[in-house]
Amino acid sequence: MGCHGLPIITALLISDTARIDNIQAIDVDWMADQARMILEDMPVAAFKVGAVGSIDNIPAIAEIVSDYPDIPLILDPFSTALPNQDGDDDSNLIAMRELLIPQTTLMLASAVELNRLAETWREPAPHDALQSDAMRIIEMGCEYLFVTGVPGATHEVVNTLFDDSGVIRRDSWQRLPGSFSGAGSTLSAAICAMLANELDISEAVSRAQDFTLAALAHAQRLGMGKLIPNRYFWTRETGESH
Repeated sequence: MGCHGLPIITALLISDTARIDNIQAIDVDWMADQARMILEDMPVAAFKVGAVGSIDNIPAIAEIVSDYPDIPLILDPFSTALPNQDGDDDSNLIAMRELLIPQTTLMLASAVELNRLAETWREPAPHDALQSDAMRIIEMGCEYLFVTGVPGATHEVVNTLFDDSGVIRRDSWQRLPGSFSGAGSTLSAAICAMLANELDISEAVSRAQDFTLAALAHAQRLGMGKLIPNRYFWTRETGESH
């Protein structure tokens, strides 16, 4: 996609293709020093924040990205596969809500994850509150919210992009069979790469979805657990083995 990724490690995972068994957060000073050294060494075109690793990392990440307000920030902090280490998930969500979301260009969350985040400011909703929750995120300062897995037909995937005017695009396709590890992070990284290439938000989301769908369609079963998206599907000749 014309980008060179510069990963800053927030946590180490003990995992296989089936599950994450444990997680060890990186010391916050080590994490911040990684980022500062990279940022002082070379220009960066876009930030993607994934799993933050620990609540201590959140203010440090927020401080780092605040020094670069003109660089787009993609926030994709949720992973249902991660074990809850500190038993204080609400505190993590509130810290992200207060420190990272206001600086975010585009945030990704599934409908389930958005509902979980919304319960840090409201009681559990007895009805579909997705639209109002999405607009609340926008009001916090997030420019765009991309909600995946919007409730729809059983065999269909529906994703919706919001800005301060409401829904600006809705995309759907047939749900692929199988369970995947890394589908969401593939999508958010692809969006980040598209923004680094200076595409506008709607076009970046569209192209990233096409890329992710193709990566999932070519997914490989490398272990005994979930399928792994093949992000290099386009480099292989038809019928070539891995």
